[in-house]
Amino acid sequence: MIESVHTEPVWRERSDFIIAARLPEADRTEQLWARQVGDHRFEICCIPFFTYNLALADIVETDHDHEVLRTVSLSGRSVFRVWFGGSAHPQEEIVRALAARGALVERSSGNLIAVDAADRSIALAVRVFLDAHEKRGHLAYETGN
Repeated sequence: MIESVHTEPVWRERSDFIIAARLPEADRTEQLWARQVGDHRFEICCIPFFTYNLALADIVETDHDHEVLRTVSLSGRSVFRVWFGGSAHPQEEIVRALAARGALVERSSGNLIAVDAADRSIALAVRVFLDAHEKRGHLAYETGN
């Protein structure tokens, strides 16, 4: 089993458990930091890098192996995934600008970050910012939920 991991989850201090979400590729899961809120219910404490339709603070239910079965409650937060690829534009400039717009950022690799927007106004500001940088060839992005 290949597992994608979160080395610096944004809500590490809140988490007390690690669960898994199956990815579409065979034998691949994403490790998700979480806070246990019931027997098999958890609040997501990281920004998903690869799992679609999950966001920070969503409540999920897991099976006995602690793999996500379903979402119980949506947090209303938005997820964006940003790929820098071969762009020469300074990534840290992008990360600082996203944070200045109220977003939270988690790094997966040297080329991939996940971005959390807590509400619609932050999500709109993030989308406008990312659209402008994508048009300039600085990055590519997608939404995760």
